[in-house]
Amino acid sequence: MSETAPLRIVFMGTPEFAVPTLEALLSWPGCQVVAVLTAPDKPAGRGQQLAESAVKKTAVQHGVPVLQPTNLKAPEFQEELRGYAADLQVVVAFRMLPEAVWNMPPMGSINIHASLLPQYRGAAPINWALIHGEKETGVTSFFLRHEIDTGNLIFQDAVPIADDDDFGTLYEKLKTTGAALALRTVQAIAAGTAPSVPQVASAELRSAPKIQKETGRLDFQRPATELANLVRGLSPIPTAFATLPDGRTLKVFRARALAEDAAEATPGRWVSDGRTYLRVQTSAGQLELLDVQLEGKKRMAVADFLRGFNLSTLLG
Repeated sequence: MSETAPLRIVFMGTPEFAVPTLEALLSWPGCQVVAVLTAPDKPAGRGQQLAESAVKKTAVQHGVPVLQPTNLKAPEFQEELRGYAADLQVVVAFRMLPEAVWNMPPMGSINIHASLLPQYRGAAPINWALIHGEKETGVTSFFLRHEIDTGNLIFQDAVPIADDDDFGTLYEKLKTTGAALALRTVQAIAAGTAPSVPQVASAELRSAPKIQKETGRLDFQRPATELANLVRGLSPIPTAFATLPDGRTLKVFRARALAEDAAEATPGRWVSDGRTYLRVQTSAGQLELLDVQLEGKKRMAVADFLRGFNLSTLLG
């Protein structure tokens, strides 16, 4: 490839997290994004109208051809993809690719992952880093191979996790850091200077499986510190929750762990003055709820929630 020929790139991604990386690549004259792969439009909202992914909207704004295959193994799709003659494919928050796709370009395919691999391989690395109370995470660029998130490492950038970070704030930090890392990685690949370092497995590795609804259930038999981290890791979406004695669901967006125990320290016992605080006894300490949403109601601070709530349903 001559020095003047821009690197031909096919970009693959779907959510807002991938948009800054796509924009960074579009802004660099050393490459040309020749096509974008993203998820098919999906019904959304009350009207269930078809909604485009954040990546598709960005691609359309920049006049980049968009592919939305439902079957990545379909021969006709793979033939269409091959026609774009990409030198490299860049993947951010997309889905698993068959080998025929990730191995198609001569320079291979790279992925940007929101953890310091090999830690937190899987679909939800940002959530699980917070749930486990980590003080640091980051982003990693690596070459794709068969097993998910196991390819050779290229670059990593660490990002500290602040005490008040939740999934929403950490997501914003990592999507920006990830875009800068992706551009640096593509520039190194274009220059022929990109490292390729095998990942080292160890017994201390934590995984990051997809978040299920039950992941968010607050089990007050667990310590308050663990539950506070669970709330952080799932806020503002999909949100941790507790089931009230009357069967209704209370979503919890913010909470903090208190070291002290209630006078009768029975896990699951609710404690409140009826005006300013709402706490639940856990197996170790109390979990103070700060920002909640009762099913059918709006999200609100606990003081506002308590004004209209019948505490007798909780406190007996």
